[in-house]
Amino acid sequence: MLKVENVSKYLGSFRLKDISFELPDGYILGVIGENCAGKTTLLRLLAGLYTEDEGSVELDGTGYGQAEAAVKQKIGAVFHGELFDMRDTLRCNARRYGQFYRDYEEELMESYMADFRLDAGRKYGQLSKGEKLKFALAFALSHRPKLLLLDEPAANFDRDFREMFRDILRKYTENGENMVVLSSHMTSDIDRAADYLLYLETGSQVMYGDIEYIRGKYRMAAGEEYRIRLLKDRVVHLEKGEFGTKALVRNSGKPFDPMLKVWEPSIEELMYHVAKRED
Repeated sequence: MLKVENVSKYLGSFRLKDISFELPDGYILGVIGENCAGKTTLLRLLAGLYTEDEGSVELDGTGYGQAEAAVKQKIGAVFHGELFDMRDTLRCNARRYGQFYRDYEEELMESYMADFRLDAGRKYGQLSKGEKLKFALAFALSHRPKLLLLDEPAANFDRDFREMFRDILRKYTENGENMVVLSSHMTSDIDRAADYLLYLETGSQVMYGDIEYIRGKYRMAAGEEYRIRLLKDRVVHLEKGEFGTKALVRNSGKPFDPMLKVWEPSIEELMYHVAKRED
């Protein structure tokens, strides 16, 4: 289990404030939020690249500060940036950095590179941004981490590979032990892959929980404006458009006006309307 309790991190004028959640083994957590919400800061804390200023982070009951080296052996991470040697081949990079992980398997790495259509003899600096992220993903998976951290990788993947990517995540957690924390602007990936949802807004935690439970608490409603406004305090955010009015509303379990079109919100709709709400 990954346990984050009252974690805060201060970086200049930005503050990640009082984040708390528990992710059970075998599940995928999707982290959403607009730019500068704190998604990358949170994942860097979970990777042990930052140290929390307040609170605690534990993996399988062990705090990062208690046994940092042992905890990091259990973590695989994919971040943006030039994290490998530009002049070396992919195979040389994998061998060089793989030696720091006790469970690294070269055969598994070679298999992933083949599956991802990466030429192991090609120099890392010659790769496109998407190919570099594929290589980082292959390397992270090749040392069989307990916790896989993925910071917005899918935006640079082509459509076919995104489908493979989601399948890899499903298979990775099938054993009931591994966990994934995935941040993404592509809410369709969160919708299709995640079991839990964490929504951040300017460094603060807005909501966390089972993704289906969260979606069940809300509904989208479309129709005449006055009919939606009759829902009163159930309305989270209402938006008038050229072709009518729609709103995110709280699902109280009471029946809706039959003249309204009502449906369960997608993660994109949920994020959009919660961000636009007036507190």
